[in-house]
Amino acid sequence: MKVSQIMTPGPTQVRENVRMARALATTNPDLDLQFYEFYKETCEEIGQFLKTSNEVRILSGEGILGLEAACASLTENGDRVLVIDNGIFGEGFADFVKMYGGEVVVFKGDRKRAIDTQKLGKFLEKDHDFKYATVVHCDTPSGVLNDIDKICHLLKRMNILTVVDSVAGMGGEEVRVDEWKIDIVIGASQKCVSAPAGLTFLSISEEAFESMDQRKKPIASYYCNLLIWKDYYKNKWFPYTPPISDIVGLRQAFDNIKEDTGILERHNSIAKATRKAVKKAGLSLYIEEGYSNTVTVIELPKDINDKVLLKYMVDEFNVFIAGSFGYLQGKVIRIGHMGENAKRDKMAYTLLALQSSLKELGFDCKTNMVEVFLSEV
Repeated sequence: MKVSQIMTPGPTQVRENVRMARALATTNPDLDLQFYEFYKETCEEIGQFLKTSNEVRILSGEGILGLEAACASLTENGDRVLVIDNGIFGEGFADFVKMYGGEVVVFKGDRKRAIDTQKLGKFLEKDHDFKYATVVHCDTPSGVLNDIDKICHLLKRMNILTVVDSVAGMGGEEVRVDEWKIDIVIGASQKCVSAPAGLTFLSISEEAFESMDQRKKPIASYYCNLLIWKDYYKNKWFPYTPPISDIVGLRQAFDNIKEDTGILERHNSIAKATRKAVKKAGLSLYIEEGYSNTVTVIELPKDINDKVLLKYMVDEFNVFIAGSFGYLQGKVIRIGHMGENAKRDKMAYTLLALQSSLKELGFDCKTNMVEVFLSEV
């Protein structure tokens, strides 16, 4: 299998020390008390990263597991749940809520813009009888970024629990869980954290745990049940055997992040320079307002087929970028400048590959994207 430069919006490239950490000899995680300490310390390191004193848990499954687990654990039959939707993953929360018997009420935003918090505030003044609300920090298919600080403060003023999908945000965008009043925030290993896909992690507030404790009926799942993780450390018991090698690798990835003191500034600089280069070239960004620092989404020029373009970039330049899906399938391409991908040299080469490929397929850029990009970072 040929190893390419992966510039997709997750999974991202994985640093060698993370790959090597996953290759270390390991113990029996169910029986070795030292691993309980390692797991707890790793959760605490993630909590520090998220600026929270809330409990953190690492689950064995890709980020979708975290999204479903939050909904499974909080939702009872008939619960009214507000789904804040301005993208594919925002909309997708509704499926999980319905799956566990909840009644979905949707607040729809403009899919090319961040959620309008003033409109949301007016909506909540009229109707705020919700057990919890869901919102996506960065909607990866479109690249729109929502102001979860303002949104969660609005919700908490109405005594609504807050569930945030920051799978594609955290690490490239600031997240302050306690200050921003987030009850459950979900992340995953394969995005800005730059570890292999396969783990999701969540911070869970005491209020969220209390809501689970006070349910009238048991949670209708085992694997998606967050409540069974509550006292794992006190009882020295995991609900299922943890994937120890993956967690060792995740710990190294978070150690890397801890040492990277300019990580947010780097993501911001790379993203701004990329957007400027794209626009100067005569290409159009899909988003009109609310740009993410982790993914840039570009409208395909007329008569350019996304699959042909993506294949040409791999075949000729060994660079992977992505198309999209849902209502954006065949209409846009996506570049992930997140985690290990958010590097000056990698992004410059990606833009070179993109410009050259577009030219081969009949679209001439108005300027040299690499020169514009490098002049801005």
